[in-house]
Amino acid sequence: MTTTDQQPLGSLHSSASTAEDVMTGLDLSGTTAVVTGGYSGLGLETTRSLASAGAHVIVPARRPDIARTALVAVEGCEVIPMDLADPGSVYAAAARINSSLDRLDLLMAVAGVMATPERRVGPGWEGQFAANHLGHFTLACELYPLLAAADGARVVVNSSAGHALTDIRWDDPHFRTGYDKWLAYGQAKTANSLFAVQLDALGRGDGVRAFALHPGKIITGLQREMPLREQIDRGWVDEQGKVIGADFKTPSQGAATGLWAATSPLLDGRGGLYLEDCDIARVSAPGRPMDDGGVRAYAIDADAAARLWELSLAATGATPVPR
Repeated sequence: MTTTDQQPLGSLHSSASTAEDVMTGLDLSGTTAVVTGGYSGLGLETTRSLASAGAHVIVPARRPDIARTALVAVEGCEVIPMDLADPGSVYAAAARINSSLDRLDLLMAVAGVMATPERRVGPGWEGQFAANHLGHFTLACELYPLLAAADGARVVVNSSAGHALTDIRWDDPHFRTGYDKWLAYGQAKTANSLFAVQLDALGRGDGVRAFALHPGKIITGLQREMPLREQIDRGWVDEQGKVIGADFKTPSQGAATGLWAATSPLLDGRGGLYLEDCDIARVSAPGRPMDDGGVRAYAIDADAAARLWELSLAATGATPVPR
């Protein structure tokens, strides 16, 4: 098993850092970012922060009218239609972005779904694997020429501590032999991390560096398909739906690590890493509780990342990234 160099740097930021803390003093004028899910939860905080620093932000959205309403007060951003679970929609959005830009500095893969009922999309793909991984994989492949043209682009992929639930189910990634919503979520989050590892390996010669991250525990629209009773039983919220977990972050704190990944000079020359709390995460031992933090070795394994890349190319027919 080969893994990336997962050694914390001793960043000046922490789990309590906010988007504002990370972005203080930064000028992103002249840069362009694509932020999936950039109109709610962590994505909205990310869009606001990048736009406030001067970046032009493109927000692909499954519900473009709702996105435009959410972003009406944010200057410097535009909304285009895209559904990550619909391959044709992803290709159409990528074509639109390719036709309007000559470079792309940041691709922020923030959108996601969690613990959803069983759902088949596209050619029968499991829904969480499709929306969280295959959609972002296709988008990144199709936008790769723009990323390479930026000569220093970063791709930031929101994974989760949930990756600790399972490695890739190589023999049955689409759960055709029985569905488990939490294992499906965990697999998709492992896929997010492995995607960043391989994209970085392929892209570093063009200056394209990729990172995956755990944003922390945050109650956002991500939990929209979880019953309230399940969230109560997990100790996340009270009977009125109010967050009560002591270790939960605010949306601004949850967006901080992604923004740090996108902008920190401490990460210059680095990539293929899994981040948390505005730093590089340590490797966690097998069997450790998921909430102890860190990244499982299987989620940063270079051989597994290359294998998943080939599986994803075969499934989606996306344009291969030059080796």
